[in-house]
Amino acid sequence: MRSAKILAAAVALLLVAEPAFASEGGLPGDAMSLVWAVPFAGLLLSIATGPLLFPHVWEHHYGKIAAGWAAVVIVPLAASFGLTEAGAAVLHALLTEYMSFIILLFALFTIAGGILVAGNIHGTPLANAGLLLIGAMLASVVGTTGASMIMIRPLIRANDNRPFNAHVVVFFIFLVSNIGGSLTPLGDPPLFVGFLRGVDFFWTTVHIFPDTLFVAGVVLALFLAIDIFFHLREEGMPKIKDPTPDSKVRLRGLPNLPLLAGVIGAILMSAWWKPGPAFTVLGVTVELQNLVRDIIILALAFVSLAVSRKEYRAANGFDWGPIAEVAKLFAAIFICIVPVVAILQAGAQGALAPLVAMVTGANGQPNDLAYFWLTGLLSSFLDNAPTYLVFFELAGGNAQHLMNEFASTLAAISAGAVFMGANTYIGNAPNFMVYAIARRRGVRMPSFFGYMAWSGLVLIPTFVLSSLIFF
Repeated sequence: MRSAKILAAAVALLLVAEPAFASEGGLPGDAMSLVWAVPFAGLLLSIATGPLLFPHVWEHHYGKIAAGWAAVVIVPLAASFGLTEAGAAVLHALLTEYMSFIILLFALFTIAGGILVAGNIHGTPLANAGLLLIGAMLASVVGTTGASMIMIRPLIRANDNRPFNAHVVVFFIFLVSNIGGSLTPLGDPPLFVGFLRGVDFFWTTVHIFPDTLFVAGVVLALFLAIDIFFHLREEGMPKIKDPTPDSKVRLRGLPNLPLLAGVIGAILMSAWWKPGPAFTVLGVTVELQNLVRDIIILALAFVSLAVSRKEYRAANGFDWGPIAEVAKLFAAIFICIVPVVAILQAGAQGALAPLVAMVTGANGQPNDLAYFWLTGLLSSFLDNAPTYLVFFELAGGNAQHLMNEFASTLAAISAGAVFMGANTYIGNAPNFMVYAIARRRGVRMPSFFGYMAWSGLVLIPTFVLSSLIFF
């Protein structure tokens, strides 16, 4: 609660002098140095080292720490560029990006939490691989967040009697929380951003399917080999009593399935229905279809709370801790990323001009390999949806042109944003939610850098091969 008050007070500084802002804001990224990226780097460093170096302090005060970094961005922005311009930029990020982002995550988290995959199977390597495959396929239908929330608890239960089980959750994040969501705009936020910008719904299904099949196949094969290795090591160790004995698997909480379909329908509606009217909230334009979408999605989440049986949520170990953690940390991330995105949007005139130059070949044509890696590496640490949008705009911003003449470039941007969100815990929102759930269920998850060691050993070589083959 105190962290929310700190963040609210910092935002209030932008509202003291003027009750409304004149425009959406556009920070002069071409005049901003890389010093403006320091708070964002500090926030990432705090997330990376806090649970490792001072776990007790972090567990009880991570919200205050995140709010502090957000304030370090807001106050200098207001002092340097004025309340109007700084306020418009920050509020635009909060009202048009963060709010829709967290509302969707909240709804998927809530609805999926009412769906219980009851019973339990024994977490053998083949069974685990099967669960990962099902989750990955589900991710492009109900989103990486929905698939993660439905499948993570059954996976943890299946392996809760194994001394080595953290790697199973790590690969779950790789495949279900990221790679599996690459085939439709419903799967991952970056692809939904492209859909809203005019990319056909099934374009990614057609153009990224071979790459997805290759990457997912390689990662799943590596998981199977690693899980077999750990399973063999466990044979000679003392047996751990299974807290959730094997039993027949049943799907409970079926009324939540049409609610998930309703969330998908609301998202599609907001892309296809363009009524025209918009509202101005503190100078920030909010389009009617997006407001209606968010209201419908919130309503569906509350309906889920009303119709779901409490015992199903209890059996899922459902609590608000993971979504609260994501909400606080990503609020700060969305604020701290504002000046970073402004610098990126300045293109060749900004402090990150060398990065921009790397995506253009000597002949002036897009460098697909560079687009894949730069979009991906930035998506590993920045939110992958705005990162996708930045490179989408750098490539011309015309969906029809990109889908046809520069189809390989759009595929590189899309694949980089979705795949490499798996490189860190903060690359994609479901990553941190899965991490938080697993940790609360007793899984000894690797630290921020420990997780990056896994992604560096498994994902980066896979992405190298993939990029050489497809881009």
